[in-house]
Amino acid sequence: MEGGHKLLIFLKRKPGTSREAFRRYYEEHHVPLCLPYMAGPTGYVRRFLQSHDGQPEPEFDVVTELTFPDARMRDATLAAMSNDAMPADAVADELKFIDRSKTRCWAITECETKLAGVV
Repeated sequence: MEGGHKLLIFLKRKPGTSREAFRRYYEEHHVPLCLPYMAGPTGYVRRFLQSHDGQPEPEFDVVTELTFPDARMRDATLAAMSNDAMPADAVADELKFIDRSKTRCWAITECETKLAGVV
């Protein structure tokens, strides 16, 4: 089943910042700062990677997912992000804890398969 108009944003913490400090800052400072700008998205989810012994350092530390009611709004948001037309205070805050040179953002098409016996 195809559906959902989403952006996936891959973010990397600044060098010298622990994963725990990165997550705490993101959740306690960045999310509240950005919420007033969230008029378009209908969903805002952060998926923080967890390290496992023996794995190399990942290229990113969190996958942020924004869900939109339609492709037009999703694409407009992606265009604004691509042109760095984001609110100045949000960008200034990102510079405190995100290595913006490694940020990647993708519009996605979501396809879901319902599994038998799973409610």
